[in-house]
Amino acid sequence: QVQLVESGGGLVQPGGSLRLSCAVSGSIFSIYTMGWYRQAPGKQRELVALITTGNSTNYADSVKGRFTIPRDNAKNTMYLQMNSLKPEDTAVYYCNVVPVLRNSWGQGTQVTVSS
Repeated sequence: QVQLVESGGGLVQPGGSLRLSCAVSGSIFSIYTMGWYRQAPGKQRELVALITTGNSTNYADSVKGRFTIPRDNAKNTMYLQMNSLKPEDTAVYYCNVVPVLRNSWGQGTQVTVSS
């Protein structure tokens, strides 16, 4: 019954920044590790960032040092702060639990990095 809704994507030039939001129905941050995934055309989804119930974080090597995954428990919202964006970051971004045990995904939000 938990629903995840991504927003905040858009078109940005290389070196720019975006802040994605993941609105969660219900208070699940105390129960599950949460993460951001992305999928480029013709590629499989990959996990790029996660945050645990204890607020520990981990990032894929490809985004480490550029992305952060803050969270606002009171607002039931998780974010992906994306800085120093590169064309290789172009993808549809999704939020979900980690690991994904149910094959259920939202619409995602498109991020396009292009000059």
